[in-house]
Amino acid sequence: MPLAQRFHDRAQAGKLLARPLRAYAGRADAIVLALPRGGVPVGYALAQALALELDVLLVRKLGLPGHEEFAIGAVASGGVRVLHRDVIGAHGLSDAQIEAAAVREMAEIAARERRYRGERPVAPLCGRVAILVDDGMATGASMRAAVRAARQREPARIVVALPVGAPDSCAALAGEVDELVCLCTPLRFYAVSQWYEHFEQTSDGEVQELLSKAARIPHGGTK
Repeated sequence: MPLAQRFHDRAQAGKLLARPLRAYAGRADAIVLALPRGGVPVGYALAQALALELDVLLVRKLGLPGHEEFAIGAVASGGVRVLHRDVIGAHGLSDAQIEAAAVREMAEIAARERRYRGERPVAPLCGRVAILVDDGMATGASMRAAVRAARQREPARIVVALPVGAPDSCAALAGEVDELVCLCTPLRFYAVSQWYEHFEQTSDGEVQELLSKAARIPHGGTK
């Protein structure tokens, strides 16, 4: 995708993702699982375009101590951990440092689960098609953690859907899921944000609003 053809915003990206996933439209046995926060506007647009149920699957990046934006791994709902052992070894991190970071981020996941979901129960995945969505993928740690967390809930099929992703990360993850759809895998990939014209931070309020709206809209009637 040339720079001039970047996605306008996350909502447009979600609508475009619906095209290669139209085989799942209206299916009661399919569900969109968005990764908060940035993946929720994408997932909402995708779910509405395909008339599918929407829920969230929470994942938190584990940052390098002192340089938190640099990922050393990720954790997800259900206690799943994905660690970049080569990065951890290169920086000489101790097990205690990793454990402290994981415990802190798992506590944040629990808090966000309560904040986003409210009284709504976790959607069942057993025997269903789980379509995992984010606004993009760089290292793949967060999505890999999400895939493992989803697999624990015994879906029939796991699909990863992304507007944009680093080519090597997409290639590596493709072997771990049943289907991977990525609209754009640019060779000169530096950050997800460079492939969007508008990439404002998604707020907790926006996540809550989109989930509430999705819960009020009928979805899925066929299998």
